[in-house]
Amino acid sequence: MIEEISTSPRHVADVVAERIEQLIVDGVLKQGQALPSERRLTEKLGVSRAALREGLKLLRARGVIDTQHGRGSFVAELTPREHTMPMLHLLASQPRTLYDLFEVRQMLEGESARLAAQRGTPADFVLITRRYEEMVHAEIESTPPEALARLDYAFHLAICEASHNPVLVHTLSSLNDLLLSSVFASVNNLYHRAAQKRQIDRQHARLYNAVVGRLPDQARRAASEHIRSNVEGLREIELEEQRLVRSTLRLEGWA
Repeated sequence: MIEEISTSPRHVADVVAERIEQLIVDGVLKQGQALPSERRLTEKLGVSRAALREGLKLLRARGVIDTQHGRGSFVAELTPREHTMPMLHLLASQPRTLYDLFEVRQMLEGESARLAAQRGTPADFVLITRRYEEMVHAEIESTPPEALARLDYAFHLAICEASHNPVLVHTLSSLNDLLLSSVFASVNNLYHRAAQKRQIDRQHARLYNAVVGRLPDQARRAASEHIRSNVEGLREIELEEQRLVRSTLRLEGWA
């Protein structure tokens, strides 16, 4: 709780702004999310309504929150969208960067899984369990690949958030669209192949159990192995397609 006694209102406003910024950095408040009501914020932060309003005014001036008349205040879009970042557009438009994305995921998600197993709280594990169960209980036949990819990605993101490393979380969030495309590639190409889907399910289970079981080294290996296996599966599909093209050309040549 913030102490207001013997503290000037302007100083309290600074502290209010810092506390709310910390909630955003920690991922408690996310981009586009509505801030709690003034009454709830004053209770949680232990400040007067006047001090809270001054703190919110500071955050608006910094571009951290947006206030809409009649709707309240929202966390601003702090990470530029893809269309405002030409480099992200270029990377997304080049199919050959897909394996580079998997390489980045292998590094970042391996470490985030290790940290999640080390630092995760019971509340983190509840959220990870929810995302895991949503993913494994999804109906493959009736759920569009895009929706399956988002469930898969949400599971991995929940693990990353449990790392309690805000820089790591926001680095992954800034690459959201690119990383989601790599998940979609796996879902779209591997989920409908029974052997690969069983393998992916086993890998997700190993990762989940290692994280919630607080086994850091096993969690890191499970995350890394999962991504490495996906890459191998996608490369094999590419080779199969190339073999099919060559054999078809030979057949047409003999016709």
